[in-house]
Amino acid sequence: MPPTQTRTSSTADGATAPVRSTSENPASGSDLPPATVARLPVYLRELNVLSRSGVELVSSGALAEAVGVSPAQLRKDLSHLGSYGTRGVGYDVALLQAQLGREMGSAHEWPVVIVGIGNLGRALAGYSGFASRGFRIVALVDPDPSLVGTEVHGVQISDLADLEGVVARTGAVIAVLATPAEAAQEVVDRLVYQGVTSILNFAATVLTVPDGVTVRKVDLGQELQILAYHEQRKSDELPPATPLVGTVKLAGGGGNA
Repeated sequence: MPPTQTRTSSTADGATAPVRSTSENPASGSDLPPATVARLPVYLRELNVLSRSGVELVSSGALAEAVGVSPAQLRKDLSHLGSYGTRGVGYDVALLQAQLGREMGSAHEWPVVIVGIGNLGRALAGYSGFASRGFRIVALVDPDPSLVGTEVHGVQISDLADLEGVVARTGAVIAVLATPAEAAQEVVDRLVYQGVTSILNFAATVLTVPDGVTVRKVDLGQELQILAYHEQRKSDELPPATPLVGTVKLAGGGGNA
């Protein structure tokens, strides 16, 4: 792990604050392993599907297969929540759904601000999956004067110059960053100074934030490159084409058919 770097961050009113370099720093105080935390939303998503289908009980094997983990891993993850199921019966879907929802915070409604309303920002503003997981888009922010005052999915776009006021008025506690890379750090500094401590970063850059601020980075280009790597490996491992055996030799001109 690279050493932590400290720098000084300029805030909107000219104040300065020490900032530590990190691309993804889990919030302190979490008592669940990070890998388990990453899998819990996947379990919850599948439980939501089962619940809508009227399923009341699910075995660890069936749930594990549906989400792509081993039954042992699933049972270990859920044991961190104090949920062990019933031998020979499985897990109560509604109960486990409630436990996971409470642990992941989806029992609350979390106000979210999206900064950067280009094509990606607009798509994120209209994503229906946010509402179903307890996230409400309360503000959209962009510096483009032609966009300020217009609406996207019923939410009016505010001027980036008023970012601090927007956060204060809406009570946004989570920010989604869809800005150009070169603008991202300044925006994050302002958000952090205003009290936002959870940021989902789509900007193609590494952000530096203070301790206690959680940043999750989503790099779509990087994910595609990883897929391309696996595709390249598959093509490298393909056996060379073999000539057809027993080919028929056609007679030339003037020959007998």
